[in-house]
Amino acid sequence: MQLLPELFTLGFSLFFLFLSLGRKKQSAFVAARLLALILLVVTLFGMGARGQLFSGAYQVDLFSQIFKFLLAAGLCLVVFMLENNDDIKSDYLPEYFMLLGFSTLGLMMLVSAVELITIAVSLEISSFSLYAVVPLRKSHDKTHLEAAVKYLFFGAIATGIMIYGMGYLYGMSHTTYLAGIITRLPEFLTQKIGTLALALTLAAFFFKLSLFPLHFWAPDVYEGASNTTTAFIATVPKIAATAVLLRLLLPLSAVASGLPLFLILLAAFSMTLGNLVGLVQKDIKRLLAFSGIAHAGYLMMGILPFSKDGGAAAIYYMLVYLIMTLACFYVIILISRQGKNVSLGTLAGLAKRSPLLAFTLAAAAFSLAGIPPTGGFTGKLFLFVSAFKAGYLNIVLIGAVNTVLSMFYYLNLVRMAYSREAEEPGEIPLAFHQKALCYVFIFLIFYLGLCPFGILDFFRQAV
Repeated sequence: MQLLPELFTLGFSLFFLFLSLGRKKQSAFVAARLLALILLVVTLFGMGARGQLFSGAYQVDLFSQIFKFLLAAGLCLVVFMLENNDDIKSDYLPEYFMLLGFSTLGLMMLVSAVELITIAVSLEISSFSLYAVVPLRKSHDKTHLEAAVKYLFFGAIATGIMIYGMGYLYGMSHTTYLAGIITRLPEFLTQKIGTLALALTLAAFFFKLSLFPLHFWAPDVYEGASNTTTAFIATVPKIAATAVLLRLLLPLSAVASGLPLFLILLAAFSMTLGNLVGLVQKDIKRLLAFSGIAHAGYLMMGILPFSKDGGAAAIYYMLVYLIMTLACFYVIILISRQGKNVSLGTLAGLAKRSPLLAFTLAAAAFSLAGIPPTGGFTGKLFLFVSAFKAGYLNIVLIGAVNTVLSMFYYLNLVRMAYSREAEEPGEIPLAFHQKALCYVFIFLIFYLGLCPFGILDFFRQAV
């Protein structure tokens, strides 16, 4: 039971590995959706598992199991979002699902890893799978190859920086286990070398979150990868990165010299840069890339207080971010022609062509902007309150100003869908499962906005 989610995810990947060796690949769609749904149920059944494995390097607890469920939910939604009109070559579908499965497996291992070498290996299992997924796109230009090279190049640099920082942490604490490092770290954070070591170690996870200053890859990779691949990269790896940041930083004291100021600066620059550049974007995937950069800054406000409430708010916000971002990408996937990128002009008249898609986009955009009664508003409120209670009024004010700033480009999506005439006549036909998934996204966005407290209390127990 302790390794049930990981073992089933491994089986998921191996199934598609063997399927890729055969000739009948048409069944990949149905098999992927069925297995992804079973994986979601399996992780839910494994929620109560507890224990330590591999000489204490691998910890199974409520904290890790919650994140594994979120990872499985992300994979399941992405698999159901993939449509025949996306530009993934049909011959590569088994390999595509296999690589997504291996990436999710690495992320599941990452959220349970409590030892530096285990963290590094888990991160690389996930990263190398994604490096191979990005080029799997039918495209007349070479943007997908450029995106793959940039993702690999920047990812390798971030990993190298992380391992360099881990070397410092090991040298200072004489152990690779997080428990021993966290015990010794406060005394070293009073010195510049301690803050530098921690900052270098966190580089790879800031990269996954596309947090300033490790955000450069995001717009180009989002634009170059296929729509479904971008949806996965934009959400699922960020869940695991959040888990590692919480596990490493929450036990530290807020009075640790330099650390709160360091996180405040990263959050402020990330929010401001993401929202300012997002104002001028025409390609929706690039817009969502800069939106993700800004939301990484908001997330830091949950880590800043170094408290249970802040940690629970951060987990809750990642749940909300997963739903509202995937909802936006699902609309992109369904209105895209042959998997091509979607510009703002393509949204014109969407309300007449497909009222359900327009409302799904509006709900997601309102949530991303932080407008009540959506989950985005409630999630940001919890983050702001936790930072305010800890005495960080400055970053709360910066976050509030950035929230107002972001409304201009989020609400512009809604304006284009509802107030402009359609450039292309005709309705957008939706199958039953497509309508059902849209209703699921809409329900979750409003449910997380109106009924948050039971879920938040559950996350607080995990923290």
